[in-house]
Parts: sequence; structure tokens; C-alpha cells
Amino acid sequence: MTTLLTLLSTLLWWVLYSSIGALFFAIIAWSVLRWIERCPVVFNRTYLACLVWSLVSLLIITGVAMHEGHLRPPFAPLLNSTLLRSALVVDMVIGAVLLWRLIPRIDAHRIRPTSACMAVAAIMAVSVGIATSLAG
Repeated sequence: MTTLLTLLSTLLWWVLYSSIGALFFAIIAWSVLRWIERCPVVFNRTYLACLVWSLVSLLIITGVAMHEGHLRPPFAPLLNSTLLRSALVVDMVIGAVLLWRLIPRIDAHRIRPTSACMAVAAIMAVSVGIATSLAG
């Protein structure tokens, strides 16, 4: 019973932290996409794409951290890991595909793949900057 409650609690915290992060990233992506597309994009779909991306990202990064054995601070060795850098590249590709496929513009056209890549780059720049400042 304790194992079931632990797994349920872990699942709830995983979704909660992912949704908080997704809101922050959705605001960045929505701003970047409005600027690049020169047309309004749907915010709730931007949030959905960022939420799915955040859920997948946390799974990937946690898996790499477990594999590397860096589950507790300091995280600087994890940030210097080649495996994490490769996982982040895969994560950025997943994010670009999710944003491109899930976010429509107001005129019912899909955003351009280059716009999705630019939004992912802006989000990753902010998140890696925050992670680097917290780890070091």
C-alpha cells in the first residue's frame, strides 16, 4: 500500500511541476510565436504543447540523471555530461515537432516549422540559463 501511495504521489507531483513549468514556457513560446508569425496563435494550444513537452522532458532528464547517478546536488557534473547534452538535443526536436503539430494560428493555418524551432530555442536558452545559474 505504501508503494502505491508513493507512486501516486510521485505522479501527482510530476504533473504539478510539469504544468507549472509549462505555463512559464507557454508564455515565452506564445510571445515568440506571435512575434515571428505576425499573427496571433492560440494560447491554450500553446500551453497544451508545452505541457506535453514538459512531461516528456522531465522523463528524459530524470532518466539521464538516474543513469548518470546525479540525483542530488551538485548538478554541475550532470550539466557537463555528454549524455545529457545529447538528450537535450532529442528533447528540443521533440519540442519543435510538438509545437509545430499542436499550435494553430488564429487563421487556422499551422505555424511554420522554423517558428516552432525558434520558440524551442528561446525556451531552451532561458531554461539552460536558469539551470546553469542554479547548478553553479
